[in-house]
Amino acid sequence: MEPARQPSRAWSRAELALRLLAIDPAGLKGIWLRARVSPARDRLVATATACLPQGLRRAHPSLSDEALYGGTDLAATLSSGRRVSTTGLLGDDTPLLLVMAERCPMGLAARLGQWLDRTGPALIALDEGADDDELPPLALTERLGLFIDLEGIGQADMTATPMDTGQLSQARTRLSQIKTPHSVLEDLARTAEKLGINSARAPLMALAAARAAAALDGAESVSAAHLNLAAMLVFAHRATQTPDEDTADQQPQEPQDLPPPFPEPDSDEQSETKPDETPDAPPQDQPSETPPLDDMMVAAALSCLPADLLARLAVGRAARQVQGTNGTGAAQKGNRRGRPIPSRPGTPGSGVRIDPVATLRVAAPWQKLRRGGGHLAADRLQIRRDDIRLRQFKQTSDRLLIFAVDASGSAALARLAEAKGAVELLLAQAYARRDHVALVAFRGTGAELMLPPTRSLVQTKRRLAGLPGGGGTPLAAGLQLAAELALQTRRRGMTPTLALLTDGRANIALDGQPNRIKAMEEARQMARVLATSGTPALVIDTANRPQPDLRALADAMGAPYLPLPRADARRLSAALRVALAP
Repeated sequence: MEPARQPSRAWSRAELALRLLAIDPAGLKGIWLRARVSPARDRLVATATACLPQGLRRAHPSLSDEALYGGTDLAATLSSGRRVSTTGLLGDDTPLLLVMAERCPMGLAARLGQWLDRTGPALIALDEGADDDELPPLALTERLGLFIDLEGIGQADMTATPMDTGQLSQARTRLSQIKTPHSVLEDLARTAEKLGINSARAPLMALAAARAAAALDGAESVSAAHLNLAAMLVFAHRATQTPDEDTADQQPQEPQDLPPPFPEPDSDEQSETKPDETPDAPPQDQPSETPPLDDMMVAAALSCLPADLLARLAVGRAARQVQGTNGTGAAQKGNRRGRPIPSRPGTPGSGVRIDPVATLRVAAPWQKLRRGGGHLAADRLQIRRDDIRLRQFKQTSDRLLIFAVDASGSAALARLAEAKGAVELLLAQAYARRDHVALVAFRGTGAELMLPPTRSLVQTKRRLAGLPGGGGTPLAAGLQLAAELALQTRRRGMTPTLALLTDGRANIALDGQPNRIKAMEEARQMARVLATSGTPALVIDTANRPQPDLRALADAMGAPYLPLPRADARRLSAALRVALAP
């Protein structure tokens, strides 16, 4: 019966997170709310609107700079003959609700981040992503103190606990009077380090959450319970590791189940102490000096996560760190089709279309001045050449994933089966994104294009399953063929990306003759060719031990080097998916 109560506890934490944000919006900055369409989401958004002092204003990822910062009211300006400005969404102290936050472009995320760092009261990022790697940009989520996940919460799990606005108001008044023990921030920083959190914002936001929780409880100072709660809401989703990787797959225990630690004995007399005789605990006014506090906060952070959520969040987090997160190739500007972007000044011609609205915005503030000194009618709009603005659109090219797989004898004996499995696991994801996939195999004395660029999932799996193994390792030939394919596809308007899976034991030169030294030198030359062409690449070392020569090859290619000596096909696939995330 215990798992059945998990959703109700998650809902209670969600409501509590809203209360903490309402108490200290300046310290916590906002909430990353991961929830798809559901009654729970609707109710939580309504509750947030009610409990925040200024309410919520809705924002969309397609917002322009004018909508954010304000601009010219075109109709009012034309009617009055003088410029009339409008106030943007960031012009007041009203918190924002960003819908479809997983589609937020990097530019908007940067602007919202600056707003939050400077004067922004609070922001709730409504993440409706369905996949683990479909997440809002890190530039935004790193600035939001709290995290809520409403997955699996049904109508029966939502308890009826109305927000007491009077209680929240009193808590905001008490917030400045909350006492913080001397070493709490140090304990929070140590806990963040144990969880693999590198952000300096996390401990400060956790402290703000703990202080808000103390103010809500009517306490005079921050206690261990408040710190555990802060760890759940602030640290859990940011964690990238567990203190003990050997026990990372085990279900974490609740913090109260942790046994108290025993100090090291300093003398023979102390060594004779019975196991059930624990030393006296230090005074409660010094919680930061209690050794188990760090472990309690770590356990509290992990206790609210499913067993596999840590890995899934890490994959999604790494995927957002690479350039471009929309599953497409390189962006291209044009004047005919694509997503509209801000217009530019220019002269019409060659099929370029005028943006009438932008042109009017530029010309409107000058109408009164122009009518005063001209002979045209007073009601006639005067537009000059400098006012003209031209439409611009941004479109993205198709992406090509080139898998260069080592099928030599050394790779076959080591990791060829795992490499095949990893590539096959990625094929379905590439197909879902409508990426093109190409397969280059090198073995014996040369390389072969096993599969030209295609979107056929069935054909790709068939060719991959029939990939033979054995012979020498013509690494340079494989890189040469991959470089030629990347150049051809780039000329056709595609964006190539290379994934090289090899053990790095090159022993066949480009002329087909066995020569280990020459083979490695030619492989480095081809790597420099790929680097010069600007082709993004990833080098995965599939050998049983990391190869220094392959690391040097990756450096020459300008590509990340990823040694995975003990990874199976699934871990190889996850590594590839993270590194090659579009």
